[in-house]
Amino acid sequence: MAKNRDLLAIGHSAHDYIIRVPEFPKANFSAPITKMKTFNGGAAANVACVGAKLGLKTSLVSAVGGDFKRTEYYEHMQNLGIDTESLIFVPGEETPTAFVLTNDDDDQISYFYWGAAKEFSESKVPTKAIKDAEAVHLATGDPEFNWKCSLEAKDQDMLVSFDPGQDLGMYDTKKLIDVIENTTILFGNHHEYERILDALEVDLNGLREMGPKILVKTCGASGCEIYSSEDKIKIDAIPTEAIDPTGAGDSYRAGFLSRFINGESLEESAKFASSVSSFIIQHQGCQTNMPTFDEAFERMNEFY
Repeated sequence: MAKNRDLLAIGHSAHDYIIRVPEFPKANFSAPITKMKTFNGGAAANVACVGAKLGLKTSLVSAVGGDFKRTEYYEHMQNLGIDTESLIFVPGEETPTAFVLTNDDDDQISYFYWGAAKEFSESKVPTKAIKDAEAVHLATGDPEFNWKCSLEAKDQDMLVSFDPGQDLGMYDTKKLIDVIENTTILFGNHHEYERILDALEVDLNGLREMGPKILVKTCGASGCEIYSSEDKIKIDAIPTEAIDPTGAGDSYRAGFLSRFINGESLEESAKFASSVSSFIIQHQGCQTNMPTFDEAFERMNEFY
């Protein structure tokens, strides 16, 4: 069983509409929806929930609607043992909602209604929550708020991981550099890494010189690549029938951090992360098929 360490996830909690379409329509055209369901989601909440299922002691900072405590999602978080003391409840606003469209090529387009998350820009840094954690994960969310939280975490000499995800375009160049300078581990998929390198006009070595000691690039079915001062590590993905790729990245981050902050190597952390994400993609929804630590560990050992 995993040790009980503290991970604070900062960013969105959201209701996810997971939508399947054969193809994305051109402007002024339509496309049929073949499947649509509503699930619990939001990048920070995904990391907190999956991490908790794996045995981590997790806490969460998200801006949610005023009625969130009456929702099934809040009850779900409580059942997992997540510390929700630092949630930001916004009366009169809706909890953020994501509309995630996936086509037959497993490419995705997302639309995101911020709702209560607009409150991030006026919110104070959760200093106590950061001090009480062992590591802080900055997920999709308000760039200014993430930057302020990264400063506080760095001042506390904490491990900071950063995953701008599909909110990358919301960061201006200076703010992106500022957050990266305060980051220990930078997570991104291969598309996001291309955009980061283009925006900052650097290569991977130049990116590492800005601050992150570890670069983790996920490449879907091709696995992942990890760059550090020691070496470049390539880890194959565990072959799995992918029903829905939504949430695979967030579950990977949760799996990786759950091992790394417990002292495991980069290679072992990446293998475990790949195992965790292989469970998530087997079902629709980011939190529908969260594995326990033992389940993920067994699958990892069977494959690697």
